[in-house]
Amino acid sequence: QVQLVESGGGLVQAGGSLRISCVASGITFSVYDMGWYRQVPGKQRDLVARITRASNTDYVDSVKGRFTISRDNAKNTVYLQMNSLKPDDTAVYYCNARFGLRADYWGKGTLVTVSS
Repeated sequence: QVQLVESGGGLVQAGGSLRISCVASGITFSVYDMGWYRQVPGKQRDLVARITRASNTDYVDSVKGRFTISRDNAKNTVYLQMNSLKPDDTAVYYCNARFGLRADYWGKGTLVTVSS
């Protein structure tokens, strides 16, 4: 059974930092491309950052220079370090694991709230 479990969300003031984590089980983590998405009520779920199995990274423009995605294959974990947080970063953050077109898994999300 595949599980992606996010943690580390919470309330932080604007300008602050937070690191969220996602632990995967039931998959061969090292061969999966991993991503972080976010969603606010009434809007679609959007990509924030992704890291390939070769550790190549990609970010949406709005978080470049502020967020860093990383992975630890030994711990089956992907991280998102978020610095200089803004109220617009408030959302539920979801972890995604993807293996080409063969597999696509999601976590249940962790809420990040940035107060002004």
